[in-house]
Amino acid sequence: MRTRLFRVAFPLLLASSILSGCVTTSSTGDAVLNQGNWPLCTAIGGLAGGGLGAIESSAWAAGGAVAGAVIGSLICYAQDGDEDGDGVFDRRDRCPGTPPNTSVRHNGCPYTEYASPAQAMEPDEPVVPVRVELDVKFDFDKSVVKEGSQADIKSLADFMTQYPQTTTVVEGHTDAIGSDAYNQGLSERRANAVRDILVEQHGIETNRVSAVGYGESRPVADNDTESGRAINRRVEAAVEALP
Repeated sequence: MRTRLFRVAFPLLLASSILSGCVTTSSTGDAVLNQGNWPLCTAIGGLAGGGLGAIESSAWAAGGAVAGAVIGSLICYAQDGDEDGDGVFDRRDRCPGTPPNTSVRHNGCPYTEYASPAQAMEPDEPVVPVRVELDVKFDFDKSVVKEGSQADIKSLADFMTQYPQTTTVVEGHTDAIGSDAYNQGLSERRANAVRDILVEQHGIETNRVSAVGYGESRPVADNDTESGRAINRRVEAAVEALP
């Protein structure tokens, strides 16, 4: 009786051993046989079982082939490959085809990347406006723009042409010599002179340029000296735009 059992089991055990040597479980997917190629496992098991059964008799060959095929399929099914090399067996990999060197969760799907708290709280760099300033000087008791100031006025006009959403206010000033009323009118004439150049010579729209006079009320230098008074006889303008 014991001999009969040995003859039945021996071919199956030997077939199993052959297949087990080929299907060593590997997390890198480089096993000779794995779950992905179970048909090959079935064929090898059937051939091994049939061949080993034939040692006993032709009747054993048929039974050994069937048993070997079944065992081969089962052994192969129990194996796992890792086609994308992410360290997660294909049977449990919910995201096959992960790019190399990608960190994945237990199910083979990549981690979602979030900005670190420091990055999330880091404010954007502020946008610094581009600014152009104009400072035109005048001779005593004059409102005629001197030739030397024409280039500065043109630079302001070019800037406003480049940034058509901009506007400006041209501000006229005087020194302290003369009455307040006279200096008020003089400052207005100076502001209008610069405004006219911007509009008439350089094509800036009239609704984008305003002119105002402040007389002698806003000095920037000492009116007790000639050099200080020369600085106060001026027209100023400024334009800002986002780059």
